Amino acid sequence: MLDRGAPSAPPHDRTTPVPPSVGARLMRRKPVERLVAEGGQGEGGTLRRSLGLWQLTMISIGATLGTGIFVVLGQAVPKAGPAVTLSFVIAGLTALFSALSYAELAGTIPVSGSSYSYAYATMGELIAWVCGWCLLLEYGVSVAAVAVGWGEYLNELLKGTIGVTLPAALSEPPGDGGVFNLPALIVVLLAMVFLMGGAKESARANTVMVCVKIASLVLFCAIGVQGFRSGNYAHFMPLGMGGVSAAGATLFFSYIGFDAASTAGEEAKDAQRDLPRAIMLSLVIVTALYVLVAAVAVGAKPWRQFTDSEAALAQIMREVTGQSFWGTLLAACAVVAIASVVLTVLYGQTRILFAMSRDGLVPKVFSRVHPKTGAPRANTVIVSLFCGVLAAAVPLGQLADATSIGTLFAFALVNVAVVVLRRTRPGMRRTFRVPLSPLLPAIGFVLCVWMMGSLSAVTWVVFGIWMAVGLVFYFGYGYRRSRLAAPSEK
Repeated sequence: MLDRGAPSAPPHDRTTPVPPSVGARLMRRKPVERLVAEGGQGEGGTLRRSLGLWQLTMISIGATLGTGIFVVLGQAVPKAGPAVTLSFVIAGLTALFSALSYAELAGTIPVSGSSYSYAYATMGELIAWVCGWCLLLEYGVSVAAVAVGWGEYLNELLKGTIGVTLPAALSEPPGDGGVFNLPALIVVLLAMVFLMGGAKESARANTVMVCVKIASLVLFCAIGVQGFRSGNYAHFMPLGMGGVSAAGATLFFSYIGFDAASTAGEEAKDAQRDLPRAIMLSLVIVTALYVLVAAVAVGAKPWRQFTDSEAALAQIMREVTGQSFWGTLLAACAVVAIASVVLTVLYGQTRILFAMSRDGLVPKVFSRVHPKTGAPRANTVIVSLFCGVLAAAVPLGQLADATSIGTLFAFALVNVAVVVLRRTRPGMRRTFRVPLSPLLPAIGFVLCVWMMGSLSAVTWVVFGIWMAVGLVFYFGYGYRRSRLAAPSEK
């Protein structure tokens, strides 16, 4: 029976906590102090701080230098003509504005999650998830795209040394005349072996490969300039500014690696000092080399003769000298150089997933650290197998544009994040500050959006599908398993 003598509860019990609304949970932010305090902590072990400024800069250059010159140049020249050099400058300036924002945030929030973690601290969990999901597209798919280009140069090397090439069925992906791209899978698996040894060991291997890469590009310029013809620049912009813009959007794929250093925030010896320096230094070096090599390439070969080949530089070397030796040598250097891109970008991918896993948004297996090597081994194996199969099954052109749109979206969010953090936490210690903020971050945001608009409708459809899949995964898994959702974790 109902006890009528018992006092009824007040209609609004102020002592009972009110659960946060769905909107509030989607916008929950992870405090910067907590992000930094959790640095390096994984399941069963911790990441090791072993990387200095030199190694961080080499990671950035290794992840960036090579993709646009060795792989995508042959696709960009037919879109812009001789003005492809201007396309590189535009893509570089777009990257520069975003790099300034990355440099400030990397020095303020020195963690492994890169722009995912920056968004988590400034714009909330849903935006952070979207940014992280874009990074998975940016890093994971670019590994596959670059691995496809590696197979092209491997065939050039085999042709110049032993006179044979791998059959198309085993060296081209489906849709390009092949059945399974075996070389692309092999280079990803080789990178996986290096990464499983730990960050310090893989950084050493990357440094050697970066030195080979820079030397090969300097060699190309020294020889290619001998075939330079000023008449090749007679009609500098034959396809108009629209062509320059379209080529710039494609070539932005060439700059996706400069932020790789920011994924090493929990393995850097002095992250707040060295990360901003490494990001800016690497971008300046890479942009200068890109513009120089592109200018020599177009000067040595009429732009209408460029074909959609991933081995364009080796072909130019062969045509200028009339000898197969130099083209073969460049192909050998490119095999080493592009392998370093695969290695460093794959590294960045694993560290972003490590951070997302630690926050509970993806399964815990991705934050499991091997106690002896200090490397997330299970994470590395899973990501490598996924990227390797993707490289063996999808054509390069589709991959490059899909990567560009994911990169541009993530960079746009970073430009917003640096402004938000300036407003919400103005007193935080910053080892680097974006000059003329919020003007320069705003310009960076606008340039990213503009270049996204230059991409094809098909690329936007692919991006929309990718985002839809990501939101389904978030609401089906991450939304409920987020560590910020658990009262004990607050």
